[in-house]
Amino acid sequence: MRQGRYVIAGLAGALLLAGCGGSGSGSPAVPSLSHSSQAGNQQTPGGAGPARAAALHAAAQCIRQHGIPSYADPVLTAGGQAYSDSRSIQNAPQSVQSAVQQACAALAAQAGLNPMSEPPAPAQLVEAGVRAAECMRAHGLVHDADPTAQTPYVPGHGFQLDSSEVPPGGKASPIWQTAAHACRPLLDVEIRASTLASLGNDG
Repeated sequence: MRQGRYVIAGLAGALLLAGCGGSGSGSPAVPSLSHSSQAGNQQTPGGAGPARAAALHAAAQCIRQHGIPSYADPVLTAGGQAYSDSRSIQNAPQSVQSAVQQACAALAAQAGLNPMSEPPAPAQLVEAGVRAAECMRAHGLVHDADPTAQTPYVPGHGFQLDSSEVPPGGKASPIWQTAAHACRPLLDVEIRASTLASLGNDG
């Protein structure tokens, strides 16, 4: 949730997947989780047809079978964008991430899937994020910048804050708590706009 809108940068190491976007971190087959790779899979193989959808399902099934059973099938838009359940992978232990990488990288590459490199945020998500950020600034979170299509986000959890936007004490700080309480309805709209179901309406 964007009440928990936070930097993902502290998450463990490198994640999926080979051959499809993202900036490398030691091994070209294992893109690191970095803000600079956020828009990396906007040019993905396979388009938006049934073969691509089947390939995405196969890759997701592999991920589920190798330790992340909650991983949802990516959503494929008519324009060929694939939005994914990246938080499930981020939350998995490093040992599970490594097992998934080893077992599923080839299937993911064939599907044009890189869960650590979502497509740019669509307009409806950006609009919701801007309204939420305006509210947060008005209620004391003065460094909360308006998001753009290139701002990092997590499907189902909204946009992420970088370290310059987070007040001392993070979510526990009175400033954060006051702003989040006042802006809860707008933050909820942003969250809903970032769900896979909503992102799937992006052409």
